[in-house]
Amino acid sequence: MRTISAKAKDVARRWYLIDADKQVVGRVAVKAADIIRGKNKPIFTPHVDTGDHVIVINAAKAVFTGKKETAKSYMSYSGYIGGHKSETVQARRARRPELLIQSAVKGMVMHNRLGRTILKKLFVYGGAEHPHTAQQPEKITVR
Repeated sequence: MRTISAKAKDVARRWYLIDADKQVVGRVAVKAADIIRGKNKPIFTPHVDTGDHVIVINAAKAVFTGKKETAKSYMSYSGYIGGHKSETVQARRARRPELLIQSAVKGMVMHNRLGRTILKKLFVYGGAEHPHTAQQPEKITVR
């Protein structure tokens, strides 16, 4: 037998749609990260981009478990003195709800060039509308 190493140009890309309405943020992020990475395919190769495109809608309606809605905070640091910024889940949901899903998925993919390439296939929208209807995305459910 021979081990087959997939080539990025030979991979057929598909589009998937995930509705995050009343779904747990972490479970939506795991499903999206697996699909954009290509782990759901039999030709998965760790060092090659074999994943598909994922559209996540209703990101503003995604929920957290436990007390994370009030206790969890997002931190960023600019690198300058006094450049520390902190934000709660409620503040981020009010400002840009797409960042809740995007930051969760970003933490689940590799932190290198391949991870940055893979993240370009993730499209997150706060509402129910998205501009990718021409791609005819296949709707999948999150357990």
